[in-house]
This record gives sequence, structure tokens and C-alpha cells, in this order.
Amino acid sequence: MIDLRELKTRREEIIANVANRGMQVDVDVIIALQEQRSALMQETENLRARRNENAAMMKGKMESDRRAQLIAEGKALKEEIAAKESALEEVEKTYLAMAKTIPNYAHSAAPIGKLDTENLEIRRWGEPTRFGFVPKDHVQLGESLDLIDFDTATRVSGPKFYYLKNEAVILELALQRYALDILRKRGFTLTITPDIAREEILEGIGFNPRGEESNIYAIEGTGTCLVGTAEITLGGYHANKILQEQDLPIRLSGLSHCFRREAGGAGQYSKGLYRVHQFSKVEMFVYCLPSQSEEIHEQLLAIEEEIFQGLEIPYHVVDTCTGDLGAPAYRKFDIEAWMPGRGEKGEYGEVTSTSNCTDYQARRLNIRYKDAQGKIQHVHLLNGTAVAISRAIVAILENFQREDGSIGMPKALVPYLGFDEIRR
Repeated sequence: MIDLRELKTRREEIIANVANRGMQVDVDVIIALQEQRSALMQETENLRARRNENAAMMKGKMESDRRAQLIAEGKALKEEIAAKESALEEVEKTYLAMAKTIPNYAHSAAPIGKLDTENLEIRRWGEPTRFGFVPKDHVQLGESLDLIDFDTATRVSGPKFYYLKNEAVILELALQRYALDILRKRGFTLTITPDIAREEILEGIGFNPRGEESNIYAIEGTGTCLVGTAEITLGGYHANKILQEQDLPIRLSGLSHCFRREAGGAGQYSKGLYRVHQFSKVEMFVYCLPSQSEEIHEQLLAIEEEIFQGLEIPYHVVDTCTGDLGAPAYRKFDIEAWMPGRGEKGEYGEVTSTSNCTDYQARRLNIRYKDAQGKIQHVHLLNGTAVAISRAIVAILENFQREDGSIGMPKALVPYLGFDEIRR
């Protein structure tokens, strides 16, 4: 969450930011609750002080009538304090729940807009792949080469699940190792993370673990959920800790399965592997000083570009508009790869995202650091997709297809694959 001490001093800025993101948050109600909470806290403290004075006076010798009077006053104070504490608890619960709906501040350079169509293209790499034949989409390619089985997965698990088969299995593993090797050279600590996290960790990262609009699978009766991204488990790694300044930045990489309900994720752009309920992903996550976060954000984007340039996949980079940022992000860059089977003539589709969440998640997860002067401050947290395997497979199959139905492989992957083409 944002620093709630700034609610009044930055009120206009916060209200404008909420509007720019297309969100519905009543900032003035939250400020009123904050003031009510402060008043109740002060009243409770005053009553506790009076109760202490009352208890102190009862220690000396006195007339029975006076003692009876003090006992009655003490009892009344106890009841009044209990009522105030109950009221304070209710107000504080409502206040904090509403305060958590306030999004992070947005970078001044982030494009203002409400839809992803208003994202701003920054640059392109490579030219969209063109063919001298009518290209197939990855679903057709996967079926014709016996690489992907959607029908059986639907019978066994339901829609938006899939079996990878034959060379596609090796391709998935090759993409994982390819990305992990790049991250290891860039100083990341490699991890394979749990696929389950506690609800409080998901909430701290900014995911809603329950409700119809939740994109997360909750595990009934356990207080845990299947993770939608390793950002959750990597962010939770140092929850409730105080880090040392000299240890920052901390760069973690996480390989995990990702589970998403994808409620409402329908339409032609969601078919096949592009939007599924389960996939594997290599994620980047960084804990750093506030002064480092903007530079590190650019570094994460550069790593994502290195990975997709190595895969020889044409792409463009977009600066995400305010309405598409999501509540925790201060600024977000997406890489959208060229996918020839998307739409009638091919289109770009998102394959990576990197966000600078500043101290928004760190406040919710209580992750701080001690600076050289001994002062305790919140760290900045950043995340980025190294490679989301299913979408990378979409881009590779569609861009490297050949007229005879075979599919070439990116040269960077051949050492991991042991083959340079797929054919039947």
C-alpha cells in the first residue's frame, strides 16, 4: 500500500491517480476513517490513563465510601474502554481494508489511458515474420506434428489445459534452461519455488485470493492458494524481515508452475496455449534500495529483450498505460512478440512484463532494510518475466514454421534441444 501518512498531504494527487487508472476508490471516505481512527485511539488512550490514575488512587488508605466510589468509577472506565476498543477495532478493520484498495502512485511518464490499446510503443526489434504461404497457428501446428493435445486434456482436466508431447516437452525444458543460464550470468540466485502460498502473502503482493473476480485458485479450508506466478513466492521470501543495506540489491529467479482461473478469458486471442489455466514460467524478482529501482527496472527489461532477441522472435516494447498497470505497479513495460497465427494477418501478443512496484508491496509484506545511519525504511520490489513457457512456444512454433509443415528451431536453443527442427 502507499504511505498512509500522505493521504491528506497528497490527496489531490491520489484522487487523480485513481481516476487515471479507471478505478473506483473513495479517498475522502478513507481519510474520514483515518481521522475517526485517530480520534478513537486518542480517546482510548485518555481512558486508559484515567483507569491507571484510578488504580493508583486505590492503593492508599481511604474511607469505605471513597473506595466504593473509586471501584465504581474503575468498573465504568473498564466498560467504556472495552466499548471504545471494540469501536476502534471495527473502524481500523474497515479503514485498512479500504486503504489497501488505493493503487500505487504512477510514474509521471506512464501513458494515461484505460485500455491496453492505449499502451505506448517504445521500440521494435525485428520485422514481423512474413511467409510465401498461408501460415498456420500454433494449434494447427501442434496437432499436425503431434506436439500438443488439447482434446484429451479437456476430457481429463477441463478446458484450457493441455498435454505437451514429444519434441514440445524438450522445447519446454530447453526454454527453462536457456532462461536460467542467462539469469545466472546476470547474478540472480536460482530457485524452484513452491506452487502454493499463504493467502496473506498473495494479498501482500496484490492478488485477491477470493471472490468471483479472483484469478487465483484457493485451496479450500487451508488458507492457501495455488500461485499464479513465482512473483508471489519470491516476494514472500523476505516477508516480515529487516534486510541490511549492504546486501541490496537481492536478485532472485524462480521457476514455478503458474495456475490461473482466467475468469472471462475468452475470445480468439485466448485460444490454444496463449491463455491457459496452468503453465511454467521463469520469473525475476529484485529487492533493492529506493534509489536503485528505476535503473534496475531498465535492467530487467534489457534481460527480457536479450532472451527474445536470442530466440530470434520479432517483438515490440510497450510502456503500459495507467489503466492497465494493476494496483501495485508504479511503471510497467511489456514485450509483445509477433505471432503470425494471431488474427487474420498476425499480431503482437504479450510474452513478458516487468514492473517496478516501488515500496507498495513491501509495506504490505513488511519488508524493510536498515540503512547506514541505522534508520529502518521499506525496500523497493520489482518483478519481471524471464520467459513464460507456453507463450514462448506459441511464438516459436508460429514464427519458425515452414511451408512443408516442419518447424525450425532458434539457434540459441539447439544446444539445449539436441535437434534443430521438428518434422514428421
